[in-house]
Amino acid sequence: MDIDRIADYLGTFYRPEEHPALNAQIRLWEKNRPFAGAKLLDGTPVFRNTIVKYLALLAGGADLTVSVGRGIPHDPAILPQLTRFGLRIADDAARHETYDVVLDCAGVHADTPVRRGFVELTRSGMYRYRNAARPVFLADESRIKVIETGLGTGDGFRRGMAKFGFGDFHGRRIVLFGCGKVGRGIALHVLSGGAELTVVDRETVPVPAGSRLILLDDRAGVETALDGAWCVVTATGIRHALAGKFDAAKLAASETILANMGVEDEFGPEIPEERVLNRKQPLNFVLEEPTLLKYIDPTMALDNFGALQLLTCDLPAGLNLPTPEQEEEILRTVREAGEITAELDGLEAMR
Repeated sequence: MDIDRIADYLGTFYRPEEHPALNAQIRLWEKNRPFAGAKLLDGTPVFRNTIVKYLALLAGGADLTVSVGRGIPHDPAILPQLTRFGLRIADDAARHETYDVVLDCAGVHADTPVRRGFVELTRSGMYRYRNAARPVFLADESRIKVIETGLGTGDGFRRGMAKFGFGDFHGRRIVLFGCGKVGRGIALHVLSGGAELTVVDRETVPVPAGSRLILLDDRAGVETALDGAWCVVTATGIRHALAGKFDAAKLAASETILANMGVEDEFGPEIPEERVLNRKQPLNFVLEEPTLLKYIDPTMALDNFGALQLLTCDLPAGLNLPTPEQEEEILRTVREAGEITAELDGLEAMR
């Protein structure tokens, strides 16, 4: 594997300040080679900026296989580049080989044989690993993931809507399902754009100033909010979360813009996929770079760190969260060497 060739390629697109955490891993791991001899399967969504994540693992000596598809979005134009770099792309047979660590997304590789354990990137995947017999390092339940979701995913929603010609939110009525990490990031971006926002959630959760909350079980309230809405966006992190919660046929027949920001289909089978922007795939994945590298760098670094933890520590079976100290080490690097320090300060102030 020609590591220098990959680094030169990435250098034509990204500056070190855009990926300080991964850059720190690359520089450290190329010296101490912590993954030497370790067989890894990485199922992270494949886009150009994901190659920076791979570079850190490869610099550390990993025997890396990349998994593409299985419902996880990817950029087909990047796959030939991976092949040119000599990266192995998994077929069905390769996904059933035994790996030391599987770095998963949405739990789609939960059935892959593994020696040490799994790293899971998303909340939707967390539900598939709750009773796992092997250790699972959960990168989603972290302060770091809020950078990706609160800053990056909200920005990606805005850019995705603009790509379809819907970039002006001013005075528009938007209904947002879900106000967790992803939902809150979307909420902040649409509110800053002047939208009138209604949040629908299963629980009575705090919502950003300027929005109002309706409980998901309040069918009448939900249907009133949907009536005449300019856009409906889902960000619950739960597959088919909206199924049976309102008159789906009426919504499908309306002129309301529908968008999904979850890894899986959150609208449910009652809403045809052709009725939703990007055919129910996450809206930001219509972009060449769904989440800008400067926002997703800390998450990808934490994901890689989880693989190292599984290889070097005896973690218990089931879900394992990163410690505050582990997260702080990555955050310190991002603050000192990155370019989003001011945005991080603003994000912390909103918590």
